[in-house]
Parts: sequence; structure tokens; C-alpha cells
Amino acid sequence: MSSSSHSRWRTEWCPSIPRELMAGAVATFALIPEVIAFSFVAGVDPAVGLFASFVIGIVIAFTGGRPAMVSAAAGSVALVAAPLVHAHGLPYLLAAGVLAGAMQIVFGLLRLGVLMRFVSSSVRTGFVNALAILIFAAQMPHFIGANMATWAMVGLGLAVIYLLPRITTAVPSPLVCIVVVTLAGHWLGLPLKTVADLGQLPGALPAFALPDVPLTLETLRIIALPAFAIAMVGLLESMMTASVVDELTDTPSSKNRECGGLGVANVAASFFGGIAGCGMIGQTVSNVRYGGRGRLSTLFAGAFLLILMVLLKPWVSQVPVAALVAIMVMVSASTFDWGSLRAMVRHPRMSSAVMLATVAVTVATDNLAAGVATGVMLSGVFFTFKVARLLHVHAVQEEGTRVYRVTGQVFFASSDMLVDAFDVREIDGVPVRIDVSQAHFWDVTAVAALRKVVERLRKHGSTVEVSGMNQASRDLVLQLDAAPD
Repeated sequence: MSSSSHSRWRTEWCPSIPRELMAGAVATFALIPEVIAFSFVAGVDPAVGLFASFVIGIVIAFTGGRPAMVSAAAGSVALVAAPLVHAHGLPYLLAAGVLAGAMQIVFGLLRLGVLMRFVSSSVRTGFVNALAILIFAAQMPHFIGANMATWAMVGLGLAVIYLLPRITTAVPSPLVCIVVVTLAGHWLGLPLKTVADLGQLPGALPAFALPDVPLTLETLRIIALPAFAIAMVGLLESMMTASVVDELTDTPSSKNRECGGLGVANVAASFFGGIAGCGMIGQTVSNVRYGGRGRLSTLFAGAFLLILMVLLKPWVSQVPVAALVAIMVMVSASTFDWGSLRAMVRHPRMSSAVMLATVAVTVATDNLAAGVATGVMLSGVFFTFKVARLLHVHAVQEEGTRVYRVTGQVFFASSDMLVDAFDVREIDGVPVRIDVSQAHFWDVTAVAALRKVVERLRKHGSTVEVSGMNQASRDLVLQLDAAPD
């Protein structure tokens, strides 16, 4: 291996082995409570979510397009999967996971990762802020009705997380938080809920098996739509998470490779009895915040999860939930873009409205896809409205001819403005020239609007000349056989 190849390999996999391992460990502990909670949301045993997270983490480390990104069983996928599990059972969910993974592989091969270009910065900010709110809201059940010991241990955990870095950053403070809170709770004999109380942890390694469903068209009919929803939601959340890591690390990623890599990981997870998953924003941010930059942190997060769940099960079972809640509160606070609140004063109102709408819909529906789809739709509507308003028509008199100079973009949203700019009552048979040298015609509606204007003017006795049309607009007019005579 040449020195340049070795350097690229080290940069991609393990810029700093100790930091990669410790960051991966932090991400693993942050995964445990959420994965178990999401398993209950989907209506499956915690082992299904934990096995899936292990397999996805291992596979995506090699196949994914974004180093340092943590993928696992996620809440957005669980919400989509729940109705299928309730109606038909786990085997059909596993079959849907295989089909969803296959779809994602196809999306990657078709290079559909470029669709992320249509997601504006305002939508991405709203996505991140909504996730931070949802992560914090997910901790509320642990606070409601909790005893004073729980509140005290969460406070102790937060104190360790935020104060330890002022003394040393050699060890990630969340790991120290887990150790300190566990030892304090055990030494003081406090009545604290532990990881074991969240659900039954797996007691053996996952085994490879095909989904136990009949290979019939009826099965395909049952799983097709849920699989498509799982594929879309998973890709959306993974692409958004990858974009967040791109910004945090100032490094690029391959969105198309991430699409295909996630598909391979979901197929593998389904074959090992796990639910499909996607990128985990909270755990990924936690991983990056504590030094994760390469694929090793992702690989270790998956491997360490299995070690904790199987080999160290008796010890992990005794970790107080309060320690994990403290970590997730920290993740929530660090995920939220606090600068976006100040920026709302400076940013255009439409951009702020898109961000707030993304947050509101995501939080209200607990559905990331719905929130982002709303944000993208509003971005498109506002952009269309803004471009449409740039269309201007100026009329001047030149040597007995009425000249209309059209400037701007003519398309479905501005075509009525073009038509309304011509008042045939003011012309009354005067020769007319329509100068479109500073305009561009984009679609059928625009061409139809131009044709309507010409026909109206001719109907009222004016001779009409259209001049200055650029080649692209002329080709469109000729293609639609709507060129004015």
C-alpha cells in the first residue's frame, strides 16, 4: 500500500484510534434506551431492535457513504412499521425490511442521492431542531412521576457531563457519567429504574434466517407499500443526518453510496431478525462531538452494542436509566441549533416560516418525513412565488408602434401576470411588438399565455411581432406547435 493510499485509508477509517473507540462507545450507550423504546413503538421485542442496530452498524461501516455516521433501528422507521406488525406480525416486517433494503440499493444505483439538493437550509435547520425536541420529549416519561432519587441522579449525570470537560477531555464525559451514576446509585442503595426494567435484553447472538412468509403475490401486496414507506423514511433521515455531519466536520460524503449502503445494511438486518433502520441524528451528533471522524467509530458502535448486550448483560442491566437520560438530554441540547433562534430576526420571513413549519409538523406528527416534506413543499411554493414576482412588463411608444418589453421568468405561476399586463383597450389597433429578449419561457402554461396575448391583440386589430426570443424558448414554442404567426 502506497503512502497516499495508507493516508486516505487512515483518514477514512481511524484518524485517532482511541478517540474513535471512545466516541463509538458513547454513541452505543446513547443508542440503548432509544432502540429499546423504538422497539416497543414498532410492537416487537427489544432484541429485534438491538440485533438490527448491531448488524446495521457493522455493515454500514463498510458500505455507507458518510464516515462517523451512526445508523441503527430508528423511531421514524418504527412508526411506519408498527401498523404492519400489528396487522400481520414480525415475519412480514422482516420481509418488508428486505424489500425496503432492495429499493434503497436501487435508489443508490440510480444516483437519487442528488435529490437532497432540493432540501433547503431552512428545512435542514428545522429538521435538526425538531429532532432535538423529539429526543428531549422522549425523555419525559422518565421524569413524569419519578422519585427524587431519579431527579438527583439525572442532575449528577448532567453535572459530570458538562463540568468534566473543563478539567479534562481525555475521556468522554458521558462514559464517566454512566460509571459515576451507576456506582453512586449502587453505593447509596437508591430506588432507581435500570436498563433491565426497559425490556428483556437478548441472551444470545443473532442467527441468520429467511423471513418466514409465503413467497406469493399476496405477500408482495401486503408488504409493498410499507416497504416503500420504510425505504423513503429511512433514506430521508439518513440523507439529512449525513448532511448534518458534513456541516459539523466540514467534509463531504457520498449520498448515493449512503443510499445503497443503507439498503445492504437493512437487507442484512432483516435476514438476522432485526427491524430496518437508518441514520440516527442524536447518536451521530454524540459520536462526532466526542471525536468520531472515521468508519471505525461506526463499526465499534455496532460491535460494542453486541458486547454490551450479550457478554456484559448482567452489568449493563444495572446501569440506571437516569444516566442514559442525562446523556440524551445533553444530546438534545447539543443537537438543537440555538443560533437559528437569533437568525430568525435577520433571515427573510419566508425562510423562518419554512423552518418553523418543519419543526411544528415534525413535532406534532412525530414523523420526520412529514415535517421535511412540508418544509420542502413550502420552500418550493415560496420560491415559486418569489420568482413569479420578478416578472415585469414595460410599455413604451416607438415610432407609432407600441413596444412591450418583458423581463423575467414566464412559467405557470407568472403566466397570468403576463396576460394581465396587456390591456387591449389601450392599444385599439396600434401595431405591437413584444420584446422577450430579457425573458425565458419555461413550460406549456407560459407558451399558452403568450399565444393568448397575441390572439387577443390581433382580435382587436393590432399587428403583432414577437422579437428577441432565445433559442431554448423558441424550441419549446416550436415543439408545442404554438409559435405565433
